[in-house]
Amino acid sequence: MKKILCSTGALIGIPNGRDFRLLEPLSKQLTCNGFEFMMYSSWYEKVEEIREFLQELKLFIPVFHCEKSIGEYISKGNPEELSEAFRRFEVNCDLAKSIGAEKLVLHLWSGMVSDSNFQSNLAAYPRLRELADFYGLVLGIENVVCNVENPMKHLCELREAYPEIRFVFDTKMAAFHEELEQLYEKEYEWLWKDGHICHYHVNDYNGGYMDWANLRTLRIGSGKLDFERFFAFIREIGYEGDYTLEATAFNSEGVVDVEMVNKQVVYVREHIG
Repeated sequence: MKKILCSTGALIGIPNGRDFRLLEPLSKQLTCNGFEFMMYSSWYEKVEEIREFLQELKLFIPVFHCEKSIGEYISKGNPEELSEAFRRFEVNCDLAKSIGAEKLVLHLWSGMVSDSNFQSNLAAYPRLRELADFYGLVLGIENVVCNVENPMKHLCELREAYPEIRFVFDTKMAAFHEELEQLYEKEYEWLWKDGHICHYHVNDYNGGYMDWANLRTLRIGSGKLDFERFFAFIREIGYEGDYTLEATAFNSEGVVDVEMVNKQVVYVREHIG
């Protein structure tokens, strides 16, 4: 059964104190099939508390989104920062495994340095994959935005270097670089035909090419992406995996718009077949 997940990052943020305990009441109101747990850099000292809470809550969390500074440390590339990246990644792996996750989402490059030192990101992958394999987790590299090149170029480079690599494809990230259309092109059919895409993030976007001022995670239907075409294509290629909704659902006071999230769930459910 194809599952529709909600990112906990859509529900928990700075305005509501990044209070992970909000998942208890929210999970009873949301109609998604489960969650993609988003790890924050401020939570490393709370890992055991988070683990205990989630294990007791028994939420279905098949996907774990690794903390984003890992990619930034890798991008900087000096030995100390690489060591810290791998240390943090292993903490994420351990937590993910203990709460029942099967897949990891990783920003292989991140921060202001982004992909400006891509050879460091490319070289780091085998160690990351080794750690993920040790914990029995599928590692998916996300097509995150770049400030030097573009995500698709880097996905191609990664696939050439590591033929068995898996990716998480994000519609907003692709649209930011005007690359969503490439998903439908024969030149890039290897992405889905060879099973490289193991998960999709479905979010809208309402900006132009590398329009940093509009790099926001929007609910489906509030931007300019053609989701009718996207889901028709997904049905056509026979994708049987899961999807995550990431659109920010809390306002400036931290109040979560549960109805908005549930409407997105209905929309995706109606379109995935």
